[in-house]
Amino acid sequence: MIDDDAKAAAPGDEPESPEDTKQDKKKGSFWRELPILLVIAVVVALVVRSFVLQSFWIPSGSMENTLQLDDYVLANKLEYQFSEPERGEVVVFQAPMEWRSNPAEEDFIKRIIAVGGDTVSYSAADRHISVNGYELDESAYLYTDPYTGIQQSPSKDDEEFSVVVPEGRLWVMGDHRWASGDSRERYIRSGGDVMAATIPVDAVVGRAFVLIWPVTRWDWLSIPDTFNGVPDPK
Repeated sequence: MIDDDAKAAAPGDEPESPEDTKQDKKKGSFWRELPILLVIAVVVALVVRSFVLQSFWIPSGSMENTLQLDDYVLANKLEYQFSEPERGEVVVFQAPMEWRSNPAEEDFIKRIIAVGGDTVSYSAADRHISVNGYELDESAYLYTDPYTGIQQSPSKDDEEFSVVVPEGRLWVMGDHRWASGDSRERYIRSGGDVMAATIPVDAVVGRAFVLIWPVTRWDWLSIPDTFNGVPDPK
């Protein structure tokens, strides 16, 4: 005899458990919230890129051997809101129009050699750049020919100069001095115009502090020890 009240339920007719209901609600909630999460992620990324960190591609060999063609660096754009640029730092800046071979190439990357008030000079006799009378030992970062192992002099063609950097401006140079459109190059080309050879502090976009690509060459871009010995200008 068959008990009508004890009939087996058809497959798929089982009532959903509270756990199943909760899971369905969670899934539905996730898909509803996903567009909002994506918008928030994009906004955060834009804020970080605009005000805090930004990656920059290296389009030339002017910073060899420290930075190679097609490297990528990460720059801190917030640092100089709270401090002043220092000697030895690698910085990204908006280049004056006269410095650009291509008007579209707005961002340059160089090393700060001297700041406002400093006297920066080069003597062909001793082949050293001096800041406030202190000879820099630049052997740790100046360009070295990978084939000959010979390190180039700190000033192309050993051209001499002596400049007092105006307040609020920076004297910047590439580590590959003979292939760099920088303060030394502009000073010689302009016939000794100090303003044409320096950049305003306000033009600095940020400090490049780490080489991020390629990962096999990942490295911090720290201030070389030689800059620790530079005295303040008199």
